[in-house]
Amino acid sequence: MKKYIAIEEEVLARLVLGKCVEGRLFRDKWTGVITFNAYNRQPRVRQKDALLKKTPWGWLKASIERVKRHTSLPKDLSLPEKLAILDEENELVKQALVENYMIESV
Repeated sequence: MKKYIAIEEEVLARLVLGKCVEGRLFRDKWTGVITFNAYNRQPRVRQKDALLKKTPWGWLKASIERVKRHTSLPKDLSLPEKLAILDEENELVKQALVENYMIESV
């Protein structure tokens, strides 16, 4: 038994090149012809986060909607050392935010 499938030329060109095409195969409701409809898979294009400041224990980055801060401390430090480092990191990040605000506002 032979069945004919309606395929668009762009899809056929990709198949000829040996590429895989994802989509759905269905029988057309009105004509009864078996049809292949390829998915329109577009790669997501997003802007990378801009590095505002690299700190000794982490970084400060800015995306389109958010300002992100990351800090990573080793576990073998004592609690007072960790707290002192976090306070120092806070001051560095605050200064970086103020500098960035002044640069953007000019």
